[in-house]
Amino acid sequence: MALIGAFSASAQIQFDPKIDPAYITDVVVVPSSPLVMQHLFIGGTDLVQTTPTYGNPGGAFPAKEWHDFIGFTPDESGESLGWITVNHEMITQDDHIGDGGGMTSFKITRDTATDTLIVVEQTLADGRQGKFFAIDFVNTVGETGMNCGGIESSFDGRIWTAEEWFRGSNNDIADRDVSDFVIGTGTLNGQAAPNGFPSFDGDTIQKFQNFNWMVEVDPREAVAIRKQYNWGRLGWEGGCILPDNKTVFIGEDATPGFLLKFVADTPGDFTEGDLFVYKHDGNPSKWVQVDNNDLDVMLNLKPSAVAGGATMFNRVEWVKYSPYTEKVYFTATGRDNPGSRWADEHAGGAVHNPSTIARAAAQGTHPDSADYADYYGRVFVLDPATDELEVFIQGGPDVANGTGLGSYPDVHLSNPDGLGLLTVGEKSYLLIQEDLNGTSYGRVPAEINNRTCEMYIVDLDIENPTYDDLVRIAVVPSGAELTGATSTPDGKTLLFNSQHPSSSNPFPYNHSLTVALTGWDKLAPEEIVYVPLGQEELENEAFTVYPNPTSRMMHFNGVQDVALYDMNGKRIRVARQVSRLDIIDLEKGVYFIQNGEGTTKKVVIQ
Repeated sequence: MALIGAFSASAQIQFDPKIDPAYITDVVVVPSSPLVMQHLFIGGTDLVQTTPTYGNPGGAFPAKEWHDFIGFTPDESGESLGWITVNHEMITQDDHIGDGGGMTSFKITRDTATDTLIVVEQTLADGRQGKFFAIDFVNTVGETGMNCGGIESSFDGRIWTAEEWFRGSNNDIADRDVSDFVIGTGTLNGQAAPNGFPSFDGDTIQKFQNFNWMVEVDPREAVAIRKQYNWGRLGWEGGCILPDNKTVFIGEDATPGFLLKFVADTPGDFTEGDLFVYKHDGNPSKWVQVDNNDLDVMLNLKPSAVAGGATMFNRVEWVKYSPYTEKVYFTATGRDNPGSRWADEHAGGAVHNPSTIARAAAQGTHPDSADYADYYGRVFVLDPATDELEVFIQGGPDVANGTGLGSYPDVHLSNPDGLGLLTVGEKSYLLIQEDLNGTSYGRVPAEINNRTCEMYIVDLDIENPTYDDLVRIAVVPSGAELTGATSTPDGKTLLFNSQHPSSSNPFPYNHSLTVALTGWDKLAPEEIVYVPLGQEELENEAFTVYPNPTSRMMHFNGVQDVALYDMNGKRIRVARQVSRLDIIDLEKGVYFIQNGEGTTKKVVIQ
């Protein structure tokens, strides 16, 4: 009681400005118990098993870093959970793993005692033995380049990796052999004997033109299967396959970036089918067909998209299909001043999407103007049944002039990049991951100069979500991008990557990490989603805190000034004019929360 009395006596104190440790972290910050965090795969540290490459024998070598996309392939036999594939978004020469980018595959099972994940020892058909395996591109399809996003088939777990960062000449590739490339046979000097492609076997292309495709891989045997030459050559980032096992949506990370659709003739056979580019104002169809039987068109896809009047976006990155809503979601990450980057394509026939036009009108400018700004980006949603496009959630709120820690929004969505899905019971959630373009224009508080990125979760039952519907569930270390989010089919574990963190962070947070966060099935729905205000039973109380106990977020029945105290009465956090407080970084235990009127509530963080 003395402790409570002390609170009452200090009811009129002037709260100090809020300092949120999420912005100064040098480690991965995730929710507390019952969620358990594991570091599954550490770049530059864990050893990957390689095939004989460039005349060098196979062996065990440190994995590449810059983890990006995560694909999950279920084990249909039931002997394990399945295989994880991790992209490496880097360009480097490597005598053993292969030049360019890369990808790692490993198999996991679940520890029945703890529910956590175990990486399984394997022996592959090519004789490699171990836990982690470098996927062989060199000896199958030629080198790969800067593997960023990808496709995780919702139908059968097939995996494609995206070769982003568009290359314009042989001088742009980290490749020891720049001989012309013959599809189906390898380079002219016989460097490799890659898998071919039915429509284009025997065709000769320049070596740099064998980069920037979607590439199908086999996670089970850690080998590449084929480059998807009939989907075209662009700076691909993400994609998805619909449950019909025929329809593929893919996005280009560029300004302008385009959204494309491939429809296979036969389910599961993606070597034959038609390619289309999205045109939101198309009539009668919003999809304009591109000749994907012409290799020259596939090598130079963007001019065909422009000539067809395709809709332009500011960097299309990850693309996800939700079986729950039966809709396609994709990020347009944004770029500060895109005007000069797409003016030529606009003049050539491509069109701006309605969101861009509306934003430019609100700014009193034109999308092609150097004055047009798009700092934060957004998430779009497309209904495949009607082909109608809407903004699912806009980046922001807009604090473009910057603001300090004391007044910075509790939730600020900047440059959404990665998308993931999580299903817990009968509920489905969209995971939105940031890749900040910079720290200016309010992307972080004014006092902060690092690009620490965050991941938010939103309930897909919420129509027209706003920032208040976003719940932050992870923060990665200084310098890192947060990406790759996907979940195991049982809904227990969320996987994500911490990519290219600062080298000054403590080990292992100075390396790219693949993180597993287990225990989602043990959380009640109110512990995962934002609980809307205005519930009748809350309106009659001056100050209510819910849920209680909590593990990640506490909500209030109205906007409040609040101070949080530990069990010893020490004030540890202050926030002004907030309706909720993020406590994912705090240790479990008993705390006290007081509002500006002096009302104090006991809360339990578990």
